[in-house]
Amino acid sequence: MTAQVVAALIWQGERFLICQRPAHKARGLLWEFVGGKVEAGETPQQALVRECQEELGITIEVGELFTELTHVYPDLTVHLMLFHARIIEGTVQKLEHNNLRWITTEEIDQYPFCPADVEILQKLKQFAH
Repeated sequence: MTAQVVAALIWQGERFLICQRPAHKARGLLWEFVGGKVEAGETPQQALVRECQEELGITIEVGELFTELTHVYPDLTVHLMLFHARIIEGTVQKLEHNNLRWITTEEIDQYPFCPADVEILQKLKQFAH
């Protein structure tokens, strides 16, 4: 079974938001984009708004799709959709993650990311923001 997963690419000037997974979860302490699984009856956009509220305490406006891919982990296959998003209400809070960072594309290589994000990060490095 493939999990439908959504994630947000949230920019603040030249920096974008990355989140460090909690130590007790699968792929613990690796970095990722905020997001999560799409639940039954939700559109990808609705799921992303919900996840950002749950994990960061913010309300976002979901923009266009930046990229999508399928990645096979040993325990899970994910179909990941990364959307551009912007914060329309609230301040980013660390509600579920181990840590949060705003980084530039030049700083990507300093952080160990989840394997599914590696292809996205390569594309992001080429993306002239």
